[in-house]
Amino acid sequence: MQGENPRLAGRPGTGLSCDSETDGAPRRRGRFRLGRVLPTLLGATAMSAALPLVPALAQSRGMAFSVNTVEVIQLAVFAGIIGAALISAIVMIRERTRTAAENLELRARVADLNASVQRSDALLNLRDQRLVVWASDRQKADLVGALPTDTGAPDDRSAFLAFGRWLMPRSAAALDHAIAALREKAVPFDLTAETNTGVPLEVQGRKTASHVIVRFTSLSENLRVQARLRLENQRLAADYDIMIGLLDALKMPFWLRSADGRLKWVNRAYAEAVESPSGGDAARDNKEFLGTITRESIAAHHQKDRVFDQTVSTVVAGDRRIFAVTDFSAGEGSAGLAADISAMQTVREEFERMARSHADTLDQLTTAVAIFDTKEKLRFFNQAFQKLWNLETNFLESAPDNALLLDRLRSDGKIAEQPEWRRWKENLLDAYRAVESQEHWWHLPDGRTVRVVANPQRNGGVTWIFENLTERMNLESRYNTAVRVQGETLDNLAEGVAVFGPDGRIRLANPAFTALWKLPPDIVAQKMHISAIQLWCDALAVDSPWRDFAAAVTGFDDERRNRHGQAELKSGVVLRYAIIHLPNGQVMMTFVDVTDSVNVERALLDKNDALQRADQLKNDFVQHVSYELRSPLTNIIGFTELLSLPATGPLSPRQREYVGHIGSSSAVLLTVVNDILDLATVDAGIMELEISEVRIDRTVAAAADFIADRLEEHSIKLEIDTSRAPASFHGDETRIRQILYNLLSNAVNYAPEASTITLACRRLDTGVEFSVHDDGPGMAPEILDSVFRRFEPRINGGRRRGAGLGLSIVKSFVELHGGSVRIDTGAGTGTTVVCLFPFVPSGVRAAAE
Repeated sequence: MQGENPRLAGRPGTGLSCDSETDGAPRRRGRFRLGRVLPTLLGATAMSAALPLVPALAQSRGMAFSVNTVEVIQLAVFAGIIGAALISAIVMIRERTRTAAENLELRARVADLNASVQRSDALLNLRDQRLVVWASDRQKADLVGALPTDTGAPDDRSAFLAFGRWLMPRSAAALDHAIAALREKAVPFDLTAETNTGVPLEVQGRKTASHVIVRFTSLSENLRVQARLRLENQRLAADYDIMIGLLDALKMPFWLRSADGRLKWVNRAYAEAVESPSGGDAARDNKEFLGTITRESIAAHHQKDRVFDQTVSTVVAGDRRIFAVTDFSAGEGSAGLAADISAMQTVREEFERMARSHADTLDQLTTAVAIFDTKEKLRFFNQAFQKLWNLETNFLESAPDNALLLDRLRSDGKIAEQPEWRRWKENLLDAYRAVESQEHWWHLPDGRTVRVVANPQRNGGVTWIFENLTERMNLESRYNTAVRVQGETLDNLAEGVAVFGPDGRIRLANPAFTALWKLPPDIVAQKMHISAIQLWCDALAVDSPWRDFAAAVTGFDDERRNRHGQAELKSGVVLRYAIIHLPNGQVMMTFVDVTDSVNVERALLDKNDALQRADQLKNDFVQHVSYELRSPLTNIIGFTELLSLPATGPLSPRQREYVGHIGSSSAVLLTVVNDILDLATVDAGIMELEISEVRIDRTVAAAADFIADRLEEHSIKLEIDTSRAPASFHGDETRIRQILYNLLSNAVNYAPEASTITLACRRLDTGVEFSVHDDGPGMAPEILDSVFRRFEPRINGGRRRGAGLGLSIVKSFVELHGGSVRIDTGAGTGTTVVCLFPFVPSGVRAAAE
């Protein structure tokens, strides 16, 4: 290059070097050898020509010339050198002239090349591009040019080649792979890279025969926008591929829908769920994963909200499963994802049931339990804990921390004051950092003693157990006292007690035991075996139970069931015994003298059997007599009515009076018989009510008509009040009419002459209430206890004595309807019988006792 070494510009070597670059190497080598070999050839030729002339020349001159061979060679060499020198001089002059002309031409060409290089350097050194060049015979890269400062590209060579420092990670990784492919496999590339400052660069890579070139070009604003769009497109395409790959690899069904609701794309999990060979087939065939109702619900939800996030159920592979479906709707379509939470739901429900079960179990414990989490917040407490400290539920449910709870207990005076409260509390709260359980004893101001156990949990919390040992300590004290008193107590018991150990030997026996079985008093001291006691006692009992006693004591029965029984001695004494298995393997036997009780029981059983037979005989008699009397009475009433008819014949006034008395007495007797039959039917449990709609006004009027003659006979008025009564209710109209008739008959029997009887009916929330009131003398308290008993008539101021069945029938029929009867009475206030009927009978049942 001109200007770099001007001193060598005009030398032949320089010209040859330049010529080598332009004309080629073979031409240069040919010219160089001709200039150097030609003088030698000329010298040799001259010498060879002169050698024969020397002797001839000497001979022609007549000279005596004696020349040897060496001298001839020397002369020839000399002559050749001179000739070669002349020829070389001529050649050199011509060569120099030609070289000078070539040098002038080369200088002009070098100047042109320097100008071209300067132009290239100017173009390359513009701050809009930078080249990285690797020669084929070396690995070190050369850098040419520079990039604008706003791109963030460093000028330093090593920093620039570390692409990951100033390019975005994605661009740096893509560029490294592209350069490696270019250098190793000559794969050209064109990339758009993004710097850390967000500036896009165009990167091109090419490979020539001897160089690898990578050019970084800074873009104009329009090109930058386009490059950014390309980068964004590349990122979006890469992200799309990643997302599609991830969604296809998910085990959860995923779908994309077009604006018209048809499937565009589904993943493999979706295809498997709908039993399709592939996702493409499922989308093409529009196989739906969710049911029609669910899809319609999602579409309706999207009209109000773009995101649908609910739990739905669908059938997959013949099984109904629960899925958490999230569906997002946009203007161009929608996308959805379904996560199978069937197992999670089952585990959650099982966990909730277990948690509730544990909570319920802990709530049933008498030991106070409180659970604190890792932040020392109260998360659970049972009822025993609240009862132990008597704290408000709202305070405990607010999740107070452990330190606050201790301060609250201290301020309320529920735990003892400590000399160094802060240190004591910190020592207590060290349980949250401990590994092993800690135990403390608190003596409360109210005298209780509490054992406190802090059990650290794996998750960092602590379970506090507060065991109130006050009763236990009191029990231990009482137990010690009881042990001391036991001897005295057992010794003075009338009940015989004996305890046998697992080895069959007696451990404990009181004097009553030895007295009942007439045993020696020192059997405990002798540790007598139960087999020896059996031999002693078998002779005293009628049917000795001691074989069973020995089997219970010495046997190997796993169940160890307690037994009770009775044994009779030959002396007539009856003993009731009990075999009780104690927890420590011992067996306790108790014996009670029940001779008197057994004798009384036997007498009572005999009496009870006699009473039952008498009652059964009475019932049989009543039923038999009632049925036997009904037919004759019916005949008597029929013939009496015939006699009273004019067609039978004339009767005298006295005869007609007698016939009337016969008819009325027969009717009363028939009523009594019917009542007895009704009660017998109720007692047998075979009476059935004929339920229908009962018109209250009609039923009340019918009952009043039945009693009208007796009312007129005694000048008694009947007032009926149904103003507050319903129109009707359900029941057996015949039995209700019979109930009202019996109540009115009872009232007429006790009401004074010319008085008023009130029959009222009203509606209540619980049913329909009928009441009959008379102004009679009332009932004494001792009569109320037996007023509903059968066959117990009482005059008590009444006009006549009946069979005592009226109120019994009333009570039986009312209770058959599911109602109730009560009597309000008192001296001077009369008597009111109240019957309450439900709107609808609760069922037919036996009402009589």
